[in-house]
Amino acid sequence: MSMYSLLKCVRADMRKLCLPQPVCLVHCSVPVLAAEKALLIKLRKATGYSFVNCKKALDKFSNDIKQAESWLHEQAQMEGWAKASKLQGRRATQGLIGQLLGEHGATMVEVNCETDFVARNETFQQLVREVAAAAMALSHSEAVHSGYNKSLLGPEELSQLKSGVNNTTFANQLALAIGRLGENLTLRRAVVLSVPPDCHVGGYVHGGGPASPGGALLGRYGAMVVYRGGGVEEGRKLAQHVVGEAPLSLGSLDELPCGDTETRLVAQSFLSDPSRTVGQYLQDQDVRVLDFVRFECGEGEL
Repeated sequence: MSMYSLLKCVRADMRKLCLPQPVCLVHCSVPVLAAEKALLIKLRKATGYSFVNCKKALDKFSNDIKQAESWLHEQAQMEGWAKASKLQGRRATQGLIGQLLGEHGATMVEVNCETDFVARNETFQQLVREVAAAAMALSHSEAVHSGYNKSLLGPEELSQLKSGVNNTTFANQLALAIGRLGENLTLRRAVVLSVPPDCHVGGYVHGGGPASPGGALLGRYGAMVVYRGGGVEEGRKLAQHVVGEAPLSLGSLDELPCGDTETRLVAQSFLSDPSRTVGQYLQDQDVRVLDFVRFECGEGEL
């Protein structure tokens, strides 16, 4: 064997002796990596925060998922309040109307954001649903046998209501959502209705689509009508008319229509049947409207 061949063999033997064998290391690390990945995915799914933040939280608390989740919420809350202070005053004229109807009560809320893009975000839509559910609980607390009652809630009252999901105030919920979405959000208003057993509330939301069972209808326009007589279909048609024709007052059946600029509900041409006025439709169906309310997202905001 030549000297060159001998040296080549020696070098090969030395490499075998000196280099670590990777097989055991790879085999041993796979279960550990898989477990950490599973925790990361679980935390991400539970909180909705980024993988980077979830990984940071798990590393901070040695993969204790409960402590990691609690810490993430605390950080998001602080970040949300900071962003809320920074974004306060920015115009928020987009958003959604949320509407819930019950047997003896109903509610309609408006929550605003800056862009239509955020209004389509599930986090924002879930916030609107939770606000509507909390407002609806107020209608259930009213004495339904004491007559018709309508309560109007502004931003301050809404911010102090508590979410039925995590029992925290909507002031905190709003800050959390601002931190996630990066836009100014506002709890603008709500109306809460409670009615006696002989009355109904009809509702309609434009562009809302079907609600999930027990969930609020969402859209940019909404209306509710309080009435006696008739059934669900009459109430829906009347609320749809209010959304489409935007009456300003109820009016009385003995008043004559004043033309295309008519703003009294009963004197307007009925949206579902323009050959009749709303008043004529009510008389034909033996229905009496007591009140109505209409929300248009962003109306009146400059």
